Amino acid sequence: MKVKSILVSQPKPQVDNSPYFEIEKRHKIKIDFRPFIQVVGVDGKEVRQQKIDFQKVTAVIFTSRNAIDHFFRIAEELRIQIPDTMKYFCESEAIAFYLQKYIVYRKRKVYIGEKVFSDMVPLFKKHKDEKFLLPASDVLKADVPALLDSLKLDWQVATLFRTVSSDLSDLEDVKYDILVFFTPSGIKSLFENFPDFVQDNTRIAVFGPTTVKAAKEMGLRIDIEVPTKETPSMTMALDKYVKEVNKSK
Repeated sequence: MKVKSILVSQPKPQVDNSPYFEIEKRHKIKIDFRPFIQVVGVDGKEVRQQKIDFQKVTAVIFTSRNAIDHFFRIAEELRIQIPDTMKYFCESEAIAFYLQKYIVYRKRKVYIGEKVFSDMVPLFKKHKDEKFLLPASDVLKADVPALLDSLKLDWQVATLFRTVSSDLSDLEDVKYDILVFFTPSGIKSLFENFPDFVQDNTRIAVFGPTTVKAAKEMGLRIDIEVPTKETPSMTMALDKYVKEVNKSK
C-alpha cells in the first residue's frame, strides 16, 4: 500500500530544514509529530527519601538536557548550594552547551565527551577521585551504571525525573500508514493508550535494538528497522521506503 501519512512519536522539529519536511515535500505526503511520552519531575520530598548527600558531591554527570533541568530544579527546591568548584561532565557538546542556561560556562570546570557515554571514560579516569552524582530518570540504561562501576568510581544516582505516557486519546480514530518509534517507552505508550491496537496495514518503523525488542514483545510487525549500514538515520530509511513503495504501486 502507498504511504500517504506518517506519525512520528516525537516533538515537531524546531528547524525549518529538517529532513522530515524535505520528505514531506518530495513525496507529497503528510507527516505529523506527537510525543508519545513526557518527562515529569520527581518532587523534593521523594528526592530526600533517596538519602543523597548533595554536600559531598564534587562532580555531576549529565547525559541529557532533562537531567540538567531537573538537577538545578531540585537544587533550588531543596535549597542546595552548588559550589563554584563543582565539576560537570557532559556526554556531548550539545549537552554542555545547554548547561550555559544555568552556569557561567567560562568560570566553571566542564568536561565534554564526544558523543556517547563511553567516550567519557578517559575523563573519568583522569578524575577518579571525585565524588560523582548522576542525575537520571527512572529508566536508566544498564550500560551506564555498569561502566561507572567498572571504573571503580565513587558515584551515586539521583532519580530526579521519570518518563510517563502521554494522553493520546484524541488519536483514537486517526489512522496513519506509518508509526515511527524511537524508544521502548513509546511502544509502551501506544498500548497503554490503545490496549486493543491492531496493526493490520499500519507500517511500524523503529530505531535501536531496545525499541525493536519492545515492539516484538508486543507482537508488532516491524517494517522499517533503523539503523542499518544503508540507512543509518530514520529519515533516510523513511525516504527510501516511501520512494520504493509509492513508486511501485
